[in-house]
Amino acid sequence: MKISIKLKSSIFLALLLFITVSLLSYLVLKGIERDQQKQYEEHLAQQTKIANIYVRQIYLMGSIKEPRAFLKEKGNQIASQLDLMSGMQVSIYDMSGREVGNSINIGTRTDVKDILVHGLNDKIAYQIVNDKLDYVAPIHDINGQIGVIKFEYSLRKNIEFYNNIKSLFFNIGTIVFALTFLGGYFYFNDLTKGILKLNKDASNIEKGFYDEILPLRRNDELGELSQGIYYMSNQIKNHIEGMEKEQEKLRLAVKKLKELEKQQKTFIGNITHEFKTPLTVINAYIDLLEMYSDDSNLLEDAKSNISKEAQRLYEMVEKILYLSSLEKYDFELQSEKINIKEILEEICNRMKGKAQKFNIDLLTNLQSAYILGDKESLMHIFINLIDNGIKYNESNGKVFVNSYKKDGNVFIEVIDTGMGIPVHAREKIFEPFYTVSRDRSKEYAGTGLGLSLVKELVEKQKGNISILDIKRKGTTISIVFPLFS
Repeated sequence: MKISIKLKSSIFLALLLFITVSLLSYLVLKGIERDQQKQYEEHLAQQTKIANIYVRQIYLMGSIKEPRAFLKEKGNQIASQLDLMSGMQVSIYDMSGREVGNSINIGTRTDVKDILVHGLNDKIAYQIVNDKLDYVAPIHDINGQIGVIKFEYSLRKNIEFYNNIKSLFFNIGTIVFALTFLGGYFYFNDLTKGILKLNKDASNIEKGFYDEILPLRRNDELGELSQGIYYMSNQIKNHIEGMEKEQEKLRLAVKKLKELEKQQKTFIGNITHEFKTPLTVINAYIDLLEMYSDDSNLLEDAKSNISKEAQRLYEMVEKILYLSSLEKYDFELQSEKINIKEILEEICNRMKGKAQKFNIDLLTNLQSAYILGDKESLMHIFINLIDNGIKYNESNGKVFVNSYKKDGNVFIEVIDTGMGIPVHAREKIFEPFYTVSRDRSKEYAGTGLGLSLVKELVEKQKGNISILDIKRKGTTISIVFPLFS
């Protein structure tokens, strides 16, 4: 999707202004909030000092010297007097946390248990509930702490002031944003006109319309760029004739490239001679049979090895051609809605005969699920994996084929109890021509292309294949396809 520079600049300007106004408002409001906090903390600290002085005077002037009895006797008097002095509701607590005095005997009282604990430990603490602040501080006599005083401070004026400033910033910010955006919009609009003119000039150069290019009359970088484009177009026009001469040189270069391409094809042809290795083995056995035609053991050995080499050659050629066709003809895949359970059951039924031949139990645990895929490719994928599970298994081993749905995907696992794949080989196992063991591959006529082709087919159908890390013996290959919706 193409977004014009005019729209981009408008969006950028709007975002820049919004962020600037918002950040400025946030910082100012935070500063006001911190200043208000500092003011009421200092005010309450001062009231606490006054309260301690007043309590100490009453204590020294009185006859009761036991702190608990003193607070019980004088608590309401102290609270009422401090209420008059501070203009705040005052409560007095003894060292057991029991309220022994309150300047207002009726009315709503907030729960101050959480902060009272700090006051009893000779610390200052406060909590804010709605528009009220409960402030607790220790009370001392000449010998130490004798109780706790609580001030109930109203934050209503602070909150009203804060909200008024916030509303003012919002209104002013909106006006500033609108006016600045309009001014910036007209400025950028004029700027983008020049850029669009330069874009049109570049398009005219591409089309060869050099006479339609005129420089912009601007005293800035765009004007300089426009002048440069104008002179460049004249230079291009003057050098067209020179470029025609270069065409002959280009023709000669193309001729040389074709010769290089021919050499490349010859090189590729030389590589195909690598496929003659199986044929060499076959010819060698034929020569031996002509020489020792009466040797029955040689005959059996030759039949077995010629069959293996022929099958190996056939699979190598067939799979290389198939890999090449996949890279060239993506559209040949015929996608359709497929029940993964049904196709796996069909494949497992086909493979039961081979499993029995190798004394392998083929077990399934399948869940019905639909995917969008190519049936022939899916057949090739799972036949190859199950065939590997059978061939590279141990006698009386097992091959498990499981499928289940999870998180919008269908998971298919092919598990065997065979010799397994070493950790160092798991990253390379899906590469063309890679085999874990050359002896094992020769034993079963393996070319190292099977899993490479499987991976190619899985990815063509938006799937993923991996070898799971398991602790037990054997190999677990997992394939994930998105569910059809």
